[in-house]
Amino acid sequence: MRCPFCGFEDTKVIDSRSVEGKKKRRRCCTACGRRFTTFECVERPLLMVAKRDGTLEPFNRNKLMGGIYNSIKKRPVKMEQVAALVDEIEAELANEMVAEVSPDRIGSMVMERLIKIDPVAYVRFASVYLRFSDAADFIRIISEMQEKAEHPVSGQDA
Repeated sequence: MRCPFCGFEDTKVIDSRSVEGKKKRRRCCTACGRRFTTFECVERPLLMVAKRDGTLEPFNRNKLMGGIYNSIKKRPVKMEQVAALVDEIEAELANEMVAEVSPDRIGSMVMERLIKIDPVAYVRFASVYLRFSDAADFIRIISEMQEKAEHPVSGQDA
């Protein structure tokens, strides 16, 4: 690490700790003796969403949170749960090191997690994500939920 004061290439780390998902390092220059702080974080590739019309747009965390928020309005779901859900999705996609993801994949990931948080919010989200056109679509998804609850797949939560 180059010293920002004298430009010398050799510095030593005197303290290191995690702060907000980053490594905060206190460093000392071995030439001039001045101290400075650096932050280290994992560089994630820019995640692009391949829209249904064929265009690409950068993944927008706030847009995803807004969509989920619409489904949890007036439900006993905390914003911390929504933030954790979005964090989990972002981390999973980042760990896969994919450059592009479809909105269908993101929607499926949200639905997998949202059903465990609040079934009503799940149905609300599904109605937009799956583009429900009539009451039969609501009946179908609720029936599927009830079926899964009555006959859970072994090794998974109901």
